[in-house]
Amino acid sequence: MSRWLLLTRNHSLGLGVVVAAAAALAIALSAQYFAGLSPCALCLIARWPYRFALVLGAAALILPYRYARLALWLALLCFIADMAVGWVHVGVEFGWWKSPLSECSAPALDRLSGSALLAAMPLRPVTPCDAVVYLIPGFNVSMAMMNLIYAAFCGTALAGFLIGKTRP
Repeated sequence: MSRWLLLTRNHSLGLGVVVAAAAALAIALSAQYFAGLSPCALCLIARWPYRFALVLGAAALILPYRYARLALWLALLCFIADMAVGWVHVGVEFGWWKSPLSECSAPALDRLSGSALLAAMPLRPVTPCDAVVYLIPGFNVSMAMMNLIYAAFCGTALAGFLIGKTRP
């Protein structure tokens, strides 16, 4: 009976990871496609840890106890990675440092001819990483800050459950 309870707990945690990661991706994609908010390069990178966590949470639903536990620990690393990306993005928004991505900085236009400048233009405008984007009008918490807070909450909750008592 205790073995069944351990499997059920891992399955519950796996389901929680799937729901949390899917919710983050759903909000990001809804903001992009329905609210018309264009993501920057750091926003696009911040989606990858959630994608990996989604897969790892789904794996924890079907794997035996030992491997499900490993998948959940790896999902925790995904949330930590997303917190790191969120921290970098918030720092770029506040002007604490420059973005580590070249896509987020303006190109050197003085070295290009007119035809080279036109050829180098993207098909659609690129959102700079230091442009603060607010999802909720009047609520001055940027999407990057919300991502950082959400990843920290999910990671802390998952760590608490993983570190907590696992054996009866």
